[in-house]
Amino acid sequence: MAQRRPTRQVTLGSDHHGYVKIGGDAPVSVQTMTSGYTYDIDTCVAEINKLAAGGADLVRVAVPEKKDTDALKEIIPQVKVPIVADVHFHFQRALDAIEAGVHKIRLNPGNISDRKQVEAVIEACKDKGVPIRIGVNEGSIIERRDKQKRMKELGGVFSNNKHGHFLAIMIAKLEEYLDIFYEKDFYDIVISAKSPDPNLCIAAYTEISKRFDHPLHLGVTHAGPRETGSIRSVVPLGHLLASGIGDTVRISYANDPIFEVEDALEMLYCLELRERKGVDLIACPTCGRIQVDLFTLVQDVRKVLAEEIQLPIKVAVMGCIVNGPGEAEGADVAIFAGDRRGIIYVQGQRVANVKEEEILEALLAECKKFEAKVLAGEAKLGEKVVEIAPPDPIGDLGSGFDKIAQGDVDKLSDLTIGES
Repeated sequence: MAQRRPTRQVTLGSDHHGYVKIGGDAPVSVQTMTSGYTYDIDTCVAEINKLAAGGADLVRVAVPEKKDTDALKEIIPQVKVPIVADVHFHFQRALDAIEAGVHKIRLNPGNISDRKQVEAVIEACKDKGVPIRIGVNEGSIIERRDKQKRMKELGGVFSNNKHGHFLAIMIAKLEEYLDIFYEKDFYDIVISAKSPDPNLCIAAYTEISKRFDHPLHLGVTHAGPRETGSIRSVVPLGHLLASGIGDTVRISYANDPIFEVEDALEMLYCLELRERKGVDLIACPTCGRIQVDLFTLVQDVRKVLAEEIQLPIKVAVMGCIVNGPGEAEGADVAIFAGDRRGIIYVQGQRVANVKEEEILEALLAECKKFEAKVLAGEAKLGEKVVEIAPPDPIGDLGSGFDKIAQGDVDKLSDLTIGES
């Protein structure tokens, strides 16, 4: 992991909603956006609260019409997470949102370019202490009203170096926009430069990080459904974060935004950019050695432990004993399955041997006992007590090493403990 790029820090929020710091030495924050209409107040409040409970640090809402900004006056007091107003085309919606008590504004240079309108928003934000994100999207930086200008820009974009021209347009428009803010002595700014092209995202954020010290909001726009959008998003965003670039993230899916929050948090946990909350679950992949219904077991374990366990206990669920001991070596609680049974270990110590249908209940019980010990100061996360000894592959689970040696158990006769 590269050292994080130093940036200015902006703060948003309130005593009621909590405060979020973006940039500087603050942890990378997670954002998402509601999927419903903002003017549908009760539904919007419920969705915001759901996203906040799922781990979102701030939630963005669309305000395309006056009825949306009017609704903010009722929504904001009912939620306890900072709210960002997404403003497009009409600067008055930004002014209304600020007056309603929103905590951050998102402006798009491609949609609101009139200098006097931008200055009015800056003055209002300055007066209320509200930061502004300048969001430059590939889909909106090309001129759409002036047809001649549009053809000229597209001609440049679709010449020999597509990324180079898009990158040049993004940075040029961003610099033009920032000049207005600097002239108004306004620096509580966050920058984003999104594209559906992961390579362009990496190039854009890398170049922008060299030119400006404002915190960067990372994202891939129009990423698609979760099934493919997760890869399209995590590849470039993970690359940038591992390179030390990025201060806040939004993963964007054509799906329930709670998945955006879950996947963004998991990415940050894996990169050790956020302290994990809840269980860290690992499991072996599919292979012909699995001796229990591993896939159902893993999903059941994931669901139950997410509901019951608060500490970041590392739990390993292994479908056989071939790779289990080695791959689960660092786990606090581990289960190795074999011959429709399972052996449970807690920090290397064997504690239970149960039938397949009892694995879930037994594993949860051991996780709860271990969590209680950690909370009582009687155990520490990640502290191995003893080395895990590979269990007799059938032994307590079935028949024994000697029967394998004699060739009486064909299905495991060619396996060597610890092989990959």
